[in-house]
Amino acid sequence: MGNSKTQQAAQTNSDRNLDEKFWNERYQANETGWDLGQVSPPLKAYIDQLENKDLRILIPGCGNSYEAEYLLEKGFTNVSVIDIATEPVSRLRAKFQSDPDINIILGDFFTHQSEYDLILEQTFFCALDPKLRKNYVEAMKTLLPAGGKLVGVLFNKEFEQQGPPFGGTDDEYRSLFADAFEFRTFADCYNSFPKRAGAEVFMILQRK
Repeated sequence: MGNSKTQQAAQTNSDRNLDEKFWNERYQANETGWDLGQVSPPLKAYIDQLENKDLRILIPGCGNSYEAEYLLEKGFTNVSVIDIATEPVSRLRAKFQSDPDINIILGDFFTHQSEYDLILEQTFFCALDPKLRKNYVEAMKTLLPAGGKLVGVLFNKEFEQQGPPFGGTDDEYRSLFADAFEFRTFADCYNSFPKRAGAEVFMILQRK
């Protein structure tokens, strides 16, 4: 992405104070209500059917990264995670310091440069200011080659209080991703974590 988009992303995050300081304070105070304490059931089911253990996988806004831990347990060899907050990144680096199959990145997703076969979405999208959603799609287009997949869950509800988390609707999401992705699966999630039942859509989007 160009510098103008990077600056726009940084400015918008600053406007809402959704920056490194904000997220670090949430982790330090254990104010992590979005954290399931385990791998998300829809992503676990998806991971379970993957056969290629060499897929280049990225988890943005990784937090405590239960999904990454599960991928490693299942034998995946090329797992990357990225977060803007030093607190969870430091914890993950200590936890996985002897594991060569995971790359733990402290940085801004919107300026990250690499290429992945699969990106897993789990509570990162909903943590972003909605003004950044087009930037999110542009970043995904940059990080995924043609045929690469963006897989995960989005909230298909609006929240009464101003986020994060920020919600949305199926129609909004379809419009947002339609130009860059083919919709392989986009439906109400049948196997959500119980407290999120009826509030998630599961997506498998393939980069055009």
